[in-house]
Amino acid sequence: MSELPLPDAFTLSPIGVIESDYPDKFGIPRQPGLAPAARASLVLAPPFDDPLAVRGLEAFSHLWLTFVFHESPERWTPLVRPPRLGGNAKVGVFASRSTHRPNRLGLSLVELLAIDTRRGVRLALAGADLVSGTPVLDIKPYLPWAESRPEARAGFAPEAPPQLAVAFNDEAAATLAERPDGDSLRELIIQVLAQDPRPAYRKGAEARTYGVRLRDVDVRFRAVAVGEETRMEVVAIVAA
Repeated sequence: MSELPLPDAFTLSPIGVIESDYPDKFGIPRQPGLAPAARASLVLAPPFDDPLAVRGLEAFSHLWLTFVFHESPERWTPLVRPPRLGGNAKVGVFASRSTHRPNRLGLSLVELLAIDTRRGVRLALAGADLVSGTPVLDIKPYLPWAESRPEARAGFAPEAPPQLAVAFNDEAAATLAERPDGDSLRELIIQVLAQDPRPAYRKGAEARTYGVRLRDVDVRFRAVAVGEETRMEVVAIVAA
């Protein structure tokens, strides 16, 4: 143990809050960028909503967001079960990206689409993996020459998770066709369900129907067997 004194605590103030396509935690991709169709806004709060605070930010295409897993319990465990290992094998919490961390801090890389400074500051984002209401603590520009390391080892997650095929029944397809945002919502549904948002221990085909909230709808889906493969089938899209 270090002999240097350890401060008791730090006080951190959110600089803004996220508004996103994800009203609930269930279904959110487990890493940023896996659902590029997902849209979000970071709305800065006073006194951080001064347009001067984002001067020059438009020159960067991607941002790091430091945020709080505010919907996770205020507890942590030294061992966690990563979904990538099937939800059974355990690794140390600091060898994972689990939400059950000592300080519940998260780090997400998002694409910056636009900056609106007409009334305060609102940043339009793509590829975010953040539930609506997430408090953001800091913004930093992404520097690819400093932070992209293709040769780096990635432990038990050496590559992006495999994706499943996604199909829509006639009822779900008709619902999308009636919506003005039907095309973008369809793309978002495909990108989210292709990740298989079910709990890690529930893999393969099963009879159960799940629901994931996206934007203002509840997307009901199930896993079906197609030969030796599993496919996600959207069976209904209803108002949430």
